[in-house]
Amino acid sequence: MLLKLEDVTSFYGKTPILQNISVGVEDGKCLAVLGRNGVGKTTLMRTIMGLTTRMTGSMSIAGEDVTHKQTHERSSAGVGYIPQGRGILPKFSVRENILLGTFARSDRKRSIPDMCLELFPYLAENLDKRAGTLSGGQQQQLSIARALATDPKILLLDEPTEGIQPNIVQEIEATIERLNKEVGLTLILTEQHIKVARELSHGFVIMDNGRIAESGETKELTDEIVDKYLTL
Repeated sequence: MLLKLEDVTSFYGKTPILQNISVGVEDGKCLAVLGRNGVGKTTLMRTIMGLTTRMTGSMSIAGEDVTHKQTHERSSAGVGYIPQGRGILPKFSVRENILLGTFARSDRKRSIPDMCLELFPYLAENLDKRAGTLSGGQQQQLSIARALATDPKILLLDEPTEGIQPNIVQEIEATIERLNKEVGLTLILTEQHIKVARELSHGFVIMDNGRIAESGETKELTDEIVDKYLTL
């Protein structure tokens, strides 16, 4: 397993939000994290990044124990994070937003990787444009580009298609698929669109009340499971 969590409980303050989570993803695979709103999907991503108050249990990246490492150390170990809501800095330029990602690189390179410009031609042509003037889909592209600038082994994408118009969703989906299948990045994504999750992922976990209720290969994600845990 490239990323492995064992018996992890994660806290906000003194309150356990995730309980007894054991999950892993193999190198080069895509894992979909599914569930209704408020069941712990985003908290799982934040736990992997070290952004909750504390966690118990253990976590490893490529066999290295990172349980007690801080967020910047986990980033340097190879975890890139695209948060829900994108988290771009609207007053910064496209160029400045992408370059912020390079400060997590272990090789200390401070230039925009060619891959970011190749994947997102619009961004390449508008590097000096203020990020806050971009559309929602363009801001999501920028958020992905900034995460790629960290030179990650694993990319966490929290609701990457949320709030994006349908035609742009297809573009984002194609980019994610390319990152996984062509570039070889290991991906973990939370996703509300079951169709997107089925098309992109190799495996899935379903969260329910801070625990993993179901897991398996994506081909095992039946309509019955979807109806039980995901239908409102």
